[in-house]
Amino acid sequence: MARALGTVSLLLTLVVIAWMLTSQQSGSSRKQQSQEVEQAQATANGVAFEQAQAQLEQQHALNGTYAGTSLAGFGVMLVRADASTYCIQNATAHLAGPGGVAATGPC
Repeated sequence: MARALGTVSLLLTLVVIAWMLTSQQSGSSRKQQSQEVEQAQATANGVAFEQAQAQLEQQHALNGTYAGTSLAGFGVMLVRADASTYCIQNATAHLAGPGGVAATGPC
């Protein structure tokens, strides 16, 4: 009887240790996945903003202003624009230009 109790106790200890290791790895994995999602979002923002900036610069070269530039299809919205500056944004970030860098939040 004592031997069976010792075996059950050992088995229970191993199960608890295995569960603790699994939950720790799961938390670490979630953190890594979250970081990868954030990195992918930042990359996507960069591409969308670069394409929109090219369109804005083309508009400025042709018309002398950023105002009125159509950014349909770029995944960004022109929030404000005049002859010398603009601000574009998407759901998670914005870019004030020209020459600005993407930052989180709205314009």
